[in-house]
Amino acid sequence: MKKFKIIYTGILVTLFSIAGPAGCSKQESGSLFGTIIGAGIGMAIGGNDHDARVVGAMFGGVAGAALGSSIGKSLDKADRAAMNNARYNSLEHTRSGQTTAWHNPDTGHSGTYVAKPASQERRSGKYCREYQQTVTIGGEVKEAYGKACRQADGSWKIESS
Repeated sequence: MKKFKIIYTGILVTLFSIAGPAGCSKQESGSLFGTIIGAGIGMAIGGNDHDARVVGAMFGGVAGAALGSSIGKSLDKADRAAMNNARYNSLEHTRSGQTTAWHNPDTGHSGTYVAKPASQERRSGKYCREYQQTVTIGGEVKEAYGKACRQADGSWKIESS
């Protein structure tokens, strides 16, 4: 269950670093993204059983909304910009295994990225890098893992699987 929370937190943090819906507060955006992702993960855990998928989606959506709201309330626009910069630098310019850190002096929030070696996916042919991420909010450190793939325009896109 702990590994699930770590992966889930990483997905949410990544979504916040991209952007929230226009006109929504950080907390509202967090709730929305958390609900969507939680329901999706709950459905996946339910497997092939229709009833288990529905129950999983319901519980996942509620849990996701709560966690997403908490993270969204905590990270501001400057935090997300610093996170985006650090992630890009880690994926693009840093050797595998080296740490790229970010810090927002106004909020005290910080984090790190450590990228693994790039590999080419057989199916898509894209070059991707897995990474480990930490986010520290109010002294509490959360760890997450993710994967980003290079796009045709040279940018890195976070992959959901």
